[in-house]
Amino acid sequence: MSVPAVTVFDVPAQLTDPEQLKELLGIPFTPEQTACITAPPAPQVIVAGAGSGKTTVMAARVVWLVGTGQVAPEQVLGLTFTNKAAGELAERVRTALHAAGVTDPAAAPDAPGGEQPPGEPRISTYHAFAGQLLKDHGLRIGLEPSARLLADATRFQLAARVLRTAPGPYPALTKSLPALVEDLLALDGELAEHLVDPDRLHTHDTDLLTTLDTLPLTNADLRKVPETSRGRRELLSLVRAYRTAKRSRDLLDFGDQIALSATLATTRPEVGRILRDEYRVVLLDEYQDTSVAQRLLLSGLFGAGTGHAVTAVGDPCQAIYGWRGASVANLDDFPDHFPFQDGTPARRHALSENRRSGGRLLDLANGLAAPLRHLHAGVEALRPAPGAERDGTVRCALLPTHAEELTWLADSLAHLVRTGTPPGEIAVLCRTAGDFARIQGELVARDIPVEVVGLSGLLHLPEIADLVAVCDVLQDPTANASLVRLLIGPRWRIGPRDLALLGRRARTLVHHGTPSDDPGQRLAEAVEGTDPAETLSLADALDTFLEAEGPDDGLPFSPEARIRFAYLATELRDLRRSLGDPLMDVLHRVLATTGLEVELSASPHALAARRRETLGTFLDTAAGFAAQQGGTLDGEATLPAFLAFLRTAVQHEKGLDSSLPGGDNTVKVLTAHKSKGLEWDVVAVPGLVTKQFPSEQARESWITQPKVLPHTLRGDAATLPDVEEWNARGLKNFKEAMKHHQETEELRLGYVTFTRPRSLLLGSGHWWGPQQKRPRGPSAFLEALRTHCEAGHGEIEAWADAPEDGAENPALAEATTEQEWPLPLDPTATAHRREAAATVRAHLRRRQSPPAPRTAPDTPPAARPTASLFADDPDWPPPPEHDPTSDAYENTYGPQDEPGADTYGPQDDGTYGPQDDGIPPAIPEPRHPADTP
Repeated sequence: MSVPAVTVFDVPAQLTDPEQLKELLGIPFTPEQTACITAPPAPQVIVAGAGSGKTTVMAARVVWLVGTGQVAPEQVLGLTFTNKAAGELAERVRTALHAAGVTDPAAAPDAPGGEQPPGEPRISTYHAFAGQLLKDHGLRIGLEPSARLLADATRFQLAARVLRTAPGPYPALTKSLPALVEDLLALDGELAEHLVDPDRLHTHDTDLLTTLDTLPLTNADLRKVPETSRGRRELLSLVRAYRTAKRSRDLLDFGDQIALSATLATTRPEVGRILRDEYRVVLLDEYQDTSVAQRLLLSGLFGAGTGHAVTAVGDPCQAIYGWRGASVANLDDFPDHFPFQDGTPARRHALSENRRSGGRLLDLANGLAAPLRHLHAGVEALRPAPGAERDGTVRCALLPTHAEELTWLADSLAHLVRTGTPPGEIAVLCRTAGDFARIQGELVARDIPVEVVGLSGLLHLPEIADLVAVCDVLQDPTANASLVRLLIGPRWRIGPRDLALLGRRARTLVHHGTPSDDPGQRLAEAVEGTDPAETLSLADALDTFLEAEGPDDGLPFSPEARIRFAYLATELRDLRRSLGDPLMDVLHRVLATTGLEVELSASPHALAARRRETLGTFLDTAAGFAAQQGGTLDGEATLPAFLAFLRTAVQHEKGLDSSLPGGDNTVKVLTAHKSKGLEWDVVAVPGLVTKQFPSEQARESWITQPKVLPHTLRGDAATLPDVEEWNARGLKNFKEAMKHHQETEELRLGYVTFTRPRSLLLGSGHWWGPQQKRPRGPSAFLEALRTHCEAGHGEIEAWADAPEDGAENPALAEATTEQEWPLPLDPTATAHRREAAATVRAHLRRRQSPPAPRTAPDTPPAARPTASLFADDPDWPPPPEHDPTSDAYENTYGPQDEPGADTYGPQDDGTYGPQDDGIPPAIPEPRHPADTP
C-alpha cells in the first residue's frame, strides 16, 4: 500500500505526541480514538457506534493534523447534514484549536508586524457546499451564476402552478392537488438523487407496459402494475414541465444542486484538482445518510484513486433514512470509492466505546443490533466506559389497554419529575405521531411541562388539525374527511342521521339520479360533460342549503341541521373569497371567523396555555414558509402550496422537517426518527406492540406508487430487491423481500431509539388498542426488553396476561352502552364561553344596539357577521339534555372493525377524525370515544 507523502506546511508545530493532545483538550481519548485521530492524512472510514464520540474525534483530528504542521487550518473541509450539526462541529474544532494554541481567538485580522493569523477550517452542510461549488464552477456545465435556490414555499407553489396549467388529460392521476404536488416533487427528487434522465424512466415504463401487455395478469396486484406505470409516465410529463418552469426562471432546488454538482464533479476533472489543492483534508460526517448523487459528487472530487486525505464517519446500524434517498451502501463501499493511488482500498477503523449509556443499556442495544453487525463490515458491539458496566436501568410494562399504558407512562414520568429529574432530561419517543395528542393531554393533566417536537407532530394535535381541516375544505371542495371533522366537532355538532343524509345528497348531486344501464347513454352523458366517476363532494351538498329553493330530494333533514349547514356554507363561501390573500392573512382570518382562538382560551387553564403555544408554533412555521429567502412566484406564498408542504410533513413524519427540540425545560415528545443524534437521561418508548413498533408497513413500492423510482434505475439497485418475473409468484417473492428489507430498517430504528437514554429506558405496550377488535400484544422489541429485565438488568413493572380466546376489547364493550353524539361539551370550557358571551351581550346592550333578527329555521342565513352566529341565543349550543339531534338520532355506537390510518374516534374536546373516504354511510359508522381525559 502506498501512502501519500506528508506535506508539512509553514505552520508551527504545536504537537508532537498524542499525550499532549489529551492534555491540551482535557479528554482521555481511548486507544481506538487515538488511532483514528493520529492516522496519517490518507483515505479512511471510521465506523462510529452510538455515543462513541465521533464529533469529538473529528475535532481532535483537525487539531492533530494542524498542530503537527501537516495541514493549515484553512485547508480543512468538514461536511455534515444540518446547520445545527455544522455549527456544533465548527464550534468544537474552533475551541479545540484555540485550546491547543494553534489559533488565537483574540487575533485581529491585521496582526502586528504584518503577520496574518492562521485561518479557520471550513465547516459546512453538504447542500451549502454543493451550492458554492455551482457558484464557483457552474459555468463549466452551462449553469448561469444568476440561478437562485428555491425555498420550500416556492417549490410547492411552482409545482402547484404547473399542475393547474398542465393541458392534460391525465386519466391515471386522480388525487387531490396537494397530493399531486407532493407526488410531483417526490418523483423529481428521486430522479435527481439517482441522476436518472427522465427519458430513461419513460423508456423503462414504456418497455414494462409492452411486456405486461403480452402477459396474463391473473390478480389485482399484477393488474395494478400497468396502472402505476401509466400514472408514472403522466407524472413524469408534469416533472418535465416543472423542470422547464424552473429553468425558465433560473431556479434550482436542493435536488438540482446535488445532481448538477455531481455532474460537474464527474465530468470536469479540473474542478476536483482545484478543490484537492484547496482542501488537503476532508471530513465527511454521517456518511451513511448520503445519497447516491452525493456520493458521486464527493468521490468525483476527492476519490476515484486520488488517494486524497478523506475521513468519512458514520454508523450503518443508524442508517434510518433510506426512505428519503440515503444509501447505507455508501458507507460500506467507502474503501472502494476512495482508494489509495495504487488502488488499495481505504483503511477502516472502528469506535465502539460508548460513553453515553450504562453497560446494562448497551447489552440491550447490542442484542438487538446483532443481525446488523453481520450485514456490515467493521461494526463492533458497543462497550461501556470503564466503571459504567453495571449502570443503566430498563423498566418495562405490558398493560391490558392502550389507555392504561398511557396512564402508566404519564404516572411514571410524573413520579420522576417529582423526585428530581428535570423535565428537559426526559423524552417520549414514538414510532409515529398518532398518539402525540393523547400523550400531551396525559402529561398536561399532571402539570408536567411538555413540548411536541416537529411539524408532523403538531399536525396531530386537535387545535392544529381543526385549523388545517378548514383550510383543506376551502382549497378543495372534495376534502370530505376534513369537512366531516368540522361538522361533527364541538362547534357545529351535527349528529349521525343528518350527516348520513348529507352524504346521500352528495351522491344524488353526482349521479343526477340512477345511472343508466345503457352503455351508449352513459357514453353520451360523458361526452356532454357528465362524468359518472366524478368525486363525491360534501361541500357541494352543503352549498345547496344556501339556495332558497334547494333541491327537493325528500331527505328528512332536521330543522336544526338545515340552519347549521346554511351557516357553515355561508362561512366557507365568505372565507373562499380571501384565498388569494397572503397566506398569513388567510390563516388569521380562518382563526377569527371560526372562533378557534376563543375555543382555546375557553379550555381549562393548563391545557389552554399549552394549546395556545402549539398554535403559536404552527403559525410561526407558516410565517417562516411564507417568508423564506428567495421569495415566491407572486410575492406571497399561497394556501395550496402550504397545504402541500404540510401533506409532505405528515407523509414523512420520520424527521424530514428540520425542527429541533427547544431549550425549554419540558418533556420532549417526538418521533423516533427525529431523535437521531440526541440524548436524554430518561427515554420512554410507548407503543411497543405488534405491527406498530417494529412496524410492518412496507416502504412505498414502485409497483404501486407512481412517485417512486423503479429499483432497477436507482444508483443503489444492488442493495434493493426487485421483481424477477411478472407473475403471481414473482410478485409474492418481491413483497416478501421488501418485507424483510423493512424488518432490517425497523431494526436500525429500534437501535437508534434504545441508544438515546443515558440512565433509564422505559418501554411499554398493550393488548387492546383504542378501537381494535383483535388484541395486539407485545412486539419483538418489548419482548427483548422483558428478557433483558428477567436477566437482572431491569424491572418488569407490569405484564398483563393475554386475553382469553373470544374476549372483547374493554374499550369497545364500553362503547356498546348508549353514548351521546355529539359528545357533551366540556363543562368548564362551556361555562367560560357563556360567561364571555354574556359579557359581550351586556356590552352591546350598553351601546343600545338593536338585537339582530332571528333567522327562520328553514331559511338560509342572512348577510350578517359570521362571528355573531347564535350570539343572541342564550341556549346555544344547547345542553346535552336539550340536544336538537337527540330525538332524531339513535345516539348509540359500538365497536368497529380495525381502523385505517385515517380513522379516529371523538376526542376530549368533542372533535372527531375522518373516516377512510370521508363520506358518511347511510347508517353512520359507529364511533368509539377516545380514552384520554
